[in-house]
Amino acid sequence: MAIRVAATLRLSDHMAAGVRSPAALARATGTDADALGRLLGHLVSADVYRRGDDGTYETTELGTSLRGDVPDSGREWLELDGPIGRGELAFLRLLDAVRTGESVYTTAYGQDFWSDVEADQRLADSFARRMAAGLTWVLPELLARGDWSGVRRVVDVGGGSGALLAAVVGAHPAMRGTLLDLAAPAAAARERFAAAGLQDRCSGVTGSFFDPLPPGADVYLLSNVLLNWDDDRAAAILRRCAEAAAPAGRVLVLEGLLDVQTDQTDLDLRMLVYLDGRMRTSRELDALAAAAGLRRTRLTDLRSMRSLAEYVPDPS
Repeated sequence: MAIRVAATLRLSDHMAAGVRSPAALARATGTDADALGRLLGHLVSADVYRRGDDGTYETTELGTSLRGDVPDSGREWLELDGPIGRGELAFLRLLDAVRTGESVYTTAYGQDFWSDVEADQRLADSFARRMAAGLTWVLPELLARGDWSGVRRVVDVGGGSGALLAAVVGAHPAMRGTLLDLAAPAAAARERFAAAGLQDRCSGVTGSFFDPLPPGADVYLLSNVLLNWDDDRAAAILRRCAEAAAPAGRVLVLEGLLDVQTDQTDLDLRMLVYLDGRMRTSRELDALAAAAGLRRTRLTDLRSMRSLAEYVPDPS
């Protein structure tokens, strides 16, 4: 928790800017000088910061990783007033979630996770950056091992900021893509496509994956979507994909599976606490897909925290 507080106060960023004395740091962060000094003392013992002979502080290697301007910064993951930090604070109610089997995020904040994020542009932007950053390790495997042969059009269902679709379409010159999401992420995706020079081949449209999807694409891509929802709503999303993909399209589900990515039980608990969602095994995902009229043809372990499950409409 002390490291999360340091990230929230952006202590490492202040130190990098030359604000290093306890008094100056307290003024810069709007905190009590004595309390901040005690926090800094603990963070020195945790090897986050070093205290010089003159009483000023500087970052260690660990502390530097909390700066917002370094590659692979951990700051936004840890900030208590960011979307992930707010979700982690809801873990204080994990016992209630286990007793009831329901998300406790609404109890903690007065509205569900998605409404909370969408109501605050700062939270929405931070969440979009985190999700895009999380694709860094997945994209090379997805592009190399996914079957993109003959794919002319992709619909990225619930595609967020467009980082995934931009990468896939950008790697295949003959491909076009459509991203479908709520208004704010769809607008952000259009900006990303324009910045990447893909505005003629990629579009971002506003819509809900619980409604009919744009039909006739070769691939309907669901990246970290189904785990956010309970079984009934996840099946409903798959059903919309199956309807749009028929008769010859494919549905690609990109997310971790508990019998493949066996070390992701912590994410499964987050889905319970945050969202009423859940991670699933490959068999559980297949059962939802079958109920939606889909049959699995391929399962690929992408090793980078996700699997790629491929489905086709099942006329039987």
